[in-house]
Amino acid sequence: MHDMADNTRAESAGPTDEARRPRPVRAAAAAVQGWAALLRLKLRAGELGSLPVILVLAVVWIVFQCLNDNFLSPRNLSNLSVDIVGTGLIAVGIVFVLLLGELDLSVGSVSGLAAAVFAVLSVNNGVPEWLAFVLAVLTGTMAGTVQGFSFAKTRVPAFVVTLAGLLTWNGVMLAILGSSGTVNIDENGLVAKLTSYYFADQGAAYGLAALGTGMFFLSSYLDRRRRKAVGMPHRSLRGIGARTAVLALITFAAAFLLNRFQGLPLALLIFLVVVAGLDILLRRTHYGRQVYALGGGVEAARRASLSVTRVRTAVLAVSGTMAALGGLFLASRITSVSQNSGSGVLLLNAIAAALIGGTSLFGGRGTTWTAVLGILVIQSIASGMALTDTPTAVQLVITGGVLFAAVVIDSLARRSQEAHGRA
Repeated sequence: MHDMADNTRAESAGPTDEARRPRPVRAAAAAVQGWAALLRLKLRAGELGSLPVILVLAVVWIVFQCLNDNFLSPRNLSNLSVDIVGTGLIAVGIVFVLLLGELDLSVGSVSGLAAAVFAVLSVNNGVPEWLAFVLAVLTGTMAGTVQGFSFAKTRVPAFVVTLAGLLTWNGVMLAILGSSGTVNIDENGLVAKLTSYYFADQGAAYGLAALGTGMFFLSSYLDRRRRKAVGMPHRSLRGIGARTAVLALITFAAAFLLNRFQGLPLALLIFLVVVAGLDILLRRTHYGRQVYALGGGVEAARRASLSVTRVRTAVLAVSGTMAALGGLFLASRITSVSQNSGSGVLLLNAIAAALIGGTSLFGGRGTTWTAVLGILVIQSIASGMALTDTPTAVQLVITGGVLFAAVVIDSLARRSQEAHGRA
């Protein structure tokens, strides 16, 4: 009798104790449970998002920090933030092409061509640097436009057209450089300062962190309001607030570390502005919706009266423009242009960055920010290998393994989406 009475009292006390927990604790527990349930649902549906690459990046940083205490030092992270810019800009352009389910193999040669045009005009012919810079970028735009129009009109696969472009633009670059082969650019000039100038005022880095966090919150809130107004699924204000808090923690920590060295690099600022601008172009404009629609299916896009030729030409033009910009930043980093500019593993790293970041090989899925995550992984591996004196061969093997894993995950995610009727 006593045991039954004790059990009855214990059972009746349980809910009372739960109800007596502080409301913030109960709300936090409910939020965590809801987030975990949503995450499980997305994983089953193949909607992995950026989670795999973020986990890979975290593992890479932890491993190299354990191997060398200088890996996460302010100096190394500052150098890393500048090193990602040149190849990262090229990778952002490749994202546009991958969204169509195609591949641009000419970006390395186009980047070298643009750098050569700038160096020859500015150094050898005395053209003002700003004008030579503009003409060099327009050279990349022209090359991409020619390839895009050829791809759209002939319907030859883009990788074949751009493979021909790889050889052609490389030959043009060699002809422009001439017998000298190497041109040193002014170390105090406009292009050289792209990767050597730092904002010493600490307010610049913290201001960028605050601006980025604020714009993220505003964009998420407006997107929620639009979706809610038309009855579409939308994130809760609590979820938006949590994501904003995580972003604020990351950005302000990065600003703190950058300020401990030389401040905010100009190259990083330009990179983030370009990536954000192109992200808005892709996700908030009619042109961007056409790119995603064309990546989802060419025939469906034609029946919806989309100008396939115009979109394909514009996408390759964007890729060529970004390749030219990336080439100029790479030339700025070493303050010279040579016959080897745009060669080596540059093309492979740029493509790998876009794929590792989460852009799909099958088209229709990816953002410009995925290229940022991907190039962070690749350059972090390169930086860690340099600090630990690991042979380049090992670096290539590890990068290849990460790329293979990313492609496999992309393929498995697509199968899962097809099984759930979402692909």
